[in-house]
Amino acid sequence: MSSVVRSEIRSGAYADSIVLMQLQSALTRLPGVIDAGVVMGTKVNLDLLASSDLLPESAAAAGADDLVVVIKAESDEAAEGALGQIDSLLARRSTGGDSEHCPRSLAAAIKARPDSNWVLISVPGRWAAGVAREAVDLGRHVFLYSDNVPLEDEIQLKQEAASKGLLFLGPDCGTTIVNGVGLGFANRVRRGAIGLVGASGTGLQAVTARIHELGGGVSHALGTGGRDLTAEVAGIAAHETLDLLARDPDTRVIVLVSKPPAPRVAAGLLSAARATGKPVVVHFFDFAPPAHSLDNLHFTNSLSRAAELAVELIEGGAEPIAKAEIAGGEHRPSHLRGLFAGGSLAVEAQEGLRPFLTPLHSNVPIAGVERLADPTRSQGHTILDLGSDELTVGRLHPMMDQQLRIDRLRQEAADPQVGLLLLDVVLGYGAHPDPAAELVPAIEEIRREHELEVVAVVIGTEEDEQEISSQIERLTAAGARVFRTVTEATTYISRVLAARRPTGGTPVALDVLSSPVAAINVGLETFYDSLTGQGVETVQVEWRPPAGGNAQLTSILERMKG
Repeated sequence: MSSVVRSEIRSGAYADSIVLMQLQSALTRLPGVIDAGVVMGTKVNLDLLASSDLLPESAAAAGADDLVVVIKAESDEAAEGALGQIDSLLARRSTGGDSEHCPRSLAAAIKARPDSNWVLISVPGRWAAGVAREAVDLGRHVFLYSDNVPLEDEIQLKQEAASKGLLFLGPDCGTTIVNGVGLGFANRVRRGAIGLVGASGTGLQAVTARIHELGGGVSHALGTGGRDLTAEVAGIAAHETLDLLARDPDTRVIVLVSKPPAPRVAAGLLSAARATGKPVVVHFFDFAPPAHSLDNLHFTNSLSRAAELAVELIEGGAEPIAKAEIAGGEHRPSHLRGLFAGGSLAVEAQEGLRPFLTPLHSNVPIAGVERLADPTRSQGHTILDLGSDELTVGRLHPMMDQQLRIDRLRQEAADPQVGLLLLDVVLGYGAHPDPAAELVPAIEEIRREHELEVVAVVIGTEEDEQEISSQIERLTAAGARVFRTVTEATTYISRVLAARRPTGGTPVALDVLSSPVAAINVGLETFYDSLTGQGVETVQVEWRPPAGGNAQLTSILERMKG
């Protein structure tokens, strides 16, 4: 069957993806139309048209801000007839064709609806930061669905919003539920006492839907955007939303969900979660947890298990842990040096400290721990296996001969960056007959001259010839803090030295969670429909790219505004 291809290019005629999809669908249903393509003229979109034999030479020169409509029809008459209906089809919008009454700017929308506390943004990424910046300047919380927003814009906007006590969720934020209202791609779930923070949109949906299925309920589910827990963004939104849920009296259990986080950012967020005292369920993809639970933190290996555990904690009447119980001591901005005679104990210490102390170094590193360049010189937080081959050449193992460790204890204590020393004392057959006799004078010297804390893990039994009770008594008298297991020691150390959130920012007022949601939607009209369908007072902005999409003119206008 013969066919003709005709096209029309509308320069600077922006339309969101939902409108484009609706227009394309409507055109393909017209008599005599075989196929249709309706896109903004980006290179990727033009390539897709070409692969479908829908890119005539006349449309190949379209720009990224041009609306491109291509019709493949059975005849010239059918093709021209379809192109002639573009305007009437565009007028049949999901908002009922009321676009004439929509404000044309965010400022006008806020003037028309001054009680609006949220701005939803889903315009193309190259323009999204400008709209978001205006929303923050106007004192509104932001749900930024748009992707392809430059990283530097995300960081700057989140920092600015945090300084003003505003939530900035996104970019690429797909899901949020606040005060019972779903923003973006949220599911309808019952209200309850489980609050969620997620750098994973579908992850939030999976957990909230499963909570609902299990009979639980959600207080709020706050998406941060997929890049929030990267090293560059440093979890600005995650910390802000976690703090908000920690202060929310209606949230009794918190769930943290994230795509693979940067180790340093994960460490800071886990420390902040621990400090809330509330039960916190953690599921970070591609993340090795230190234990099944640690103080008020509960780690899971799947989204479904995260939901199940959160519901179990609610049903079990989980109560917050007093912050004093998990404080551990005064926080010191200093480093740990762990000097182990037992190689397996050194590995276990790395496993327990890796999620909280970053970067962590070792001469026998496990995954996620950095290899020490020179085992004779520590770096940052360091866990050393003094019994490794390179350190035992020509000398006895440190379980028998403690001189290497005593020398290294003095070396580490002299480093002004060091705030805490960790060592193991392993008793039993073949070990030093009385390790405390040699360690006590060294510990007393370090405590006296450097005022450093020393933590010791003593492994053994009362039946050992070294008499464990005697060893513990003398080490404790020398000022060491003694534990019987590595887990207990690393739990304590992670409380004392764990990463902290950088200071700064203004806490978000709790009324953002309790006030009725009123919104302004800039971009995808499907979000407008969703909000109005939930009974939310919403204003749709009839947005168009500034300066008709002319990048040079837009830049001039921005400088004039500045």
